[in-house]
Amino acid sequence: MQELRPLTLSTVADIVGAHESTVSRVSNNKYIGTPRGTYEIKFFFSASLANSAGGEAHAAEAVRHRIRELIDGEANGKVLSDDRIAEMLNNSGVDIARRTVAKYREAMHIPSSVGRRRELAKASHGL
Repeated sequence: MQELRPLTLSTVADIVGAHESTVSRVSNNKYIGTPRGTYEIKFFFSASLANSAGGEAHAAEAVRHRIRELIDGEANGKVLSDDRIAEMLNNSGVDIARRTVAKYREAMHIPSSVGRRRELAKASHGL
């Protein structure tokens, strides 16, 4: 998932020599059949996050995957806050704000650090 690069409307527009809005209009309500199912073409366009070192942008889906990995890797009692996750991602080259981490975390239905601490406390007390 780390290797996933963003495919944006802008990238496609540059390649085909059209305006971004034209690519958007052309891809509306168009579907593609794949071995894994049928998807709207828009599904393959991704948001991107800048690289804090000025390198290649990161696909939003790859960043969400990294957030999930960080949270899944939390040691007992060492729950990561959104601030800490943003700091860790920034240190690894992803230019991301705390509120974006929170937005992605909520979209993945992952509780806040307070909620995860409560869940740990309940689990450790056998509730």
